[in-house]
Formats: sequence, structure tokens, C-alpha cells
Amino acid sequence: MPVDWLAWIAAWPIAGWLRRSLYVYPFVNAAHLLGIALLVGAAVPADLRLLGCFKRFPLPDLVRYLTGWAALGLGLAAVTGLLLFTVKPQDYAANPAFLAKVALVLLGTANALALRRTSDWRLMERGEPVSGRIRLGAAVSLACWLLALVAGRWIAFLD
Repeated sequence: MPVDWLAWIAAWPIAGWLRRSLYVYPFVNAAHLLGIALLVGAAVPADLRLLGCFKRFPLPDLVRYLTGWAALGLGLAAVTGLLLFTVKPQDYAANPAFLAKVALVLLGTANALALRRTSDWRLMERGEPVSGRIRLGAAVSLACWLLALVAGRWIAFLD
């Protein structure tokens, strides 16, 4: 990332407000954690169900319900994450754990979007057996979101 762009982000008025406010930064941080909780709390059981766990729960209905919550969590985590990034953009852009987290979130998101565009996904939604492609996508998803959690916690230790 160009340094000038990062300096511009750091000088953004909202970034300054987040740095100065006693209450706003903790609120945004808590909202980020809520987004992560919604995302991971919905994605993990959906992925596990696609991988064959929890067979007593109807697959299409459960996955449709949980993916909606995961999408809501992803949206909240992304918006609040971007706000948190503005507070120290130069530091975050140089932090390998942050870069790994961003890469994992992008990969997890791309994987989810790609899976939902397949004919295998549409067949699963109609109650057909889960294909190998969907199982592989669920395993990739599970790995991405759990590793993104680890990378996110690791950020503070490399700061």
C-alpha cells in the first residue's frame, strides 16, 4: 500500500474521532467482536453440517438460516474492521498477522460466494446429497474462518 494513502486514512476525521473518543473506539471494537461472533458462530455449524455432522437437522433449512446470520456477521465485522483499521493504518498494513487475517477473510468470502453460484449448491438446497465440491468448500470455509480468528488474535502480539 502506498504510504501516502495510509497517511490519508490516518488523517481521516472519523479515524481521529475513534482515537480521541473514550467511548466510540470501544463500541466499534465490541461491534467488531459481535460481527465475528455472528460470522463464525453461524459459519462453523453450517460447515460442519455440510461435512456430515448434526444429521438430525434438515440440511437445506439449517444452512440457509445460518448463512444469513454469517453474512450479517461478515458485513458488521467488515464495516467495523475498516473503521478500526483507520486508527493505525500504517501499523496494520505492516503487520503480517493483519495481512494474513485479511487474506483469509477474503478467501473465505470468495469461497462462500463461489460455492453458492454452483449447481451443486442449488441441488443441495433442493435436498439432494452434498457433493464432494460442496464438502471441500465447507472444509476450506471452516479453515479460513478459524485461521482468521487465530490471525486476528495474533495481530496484537506482533504490534
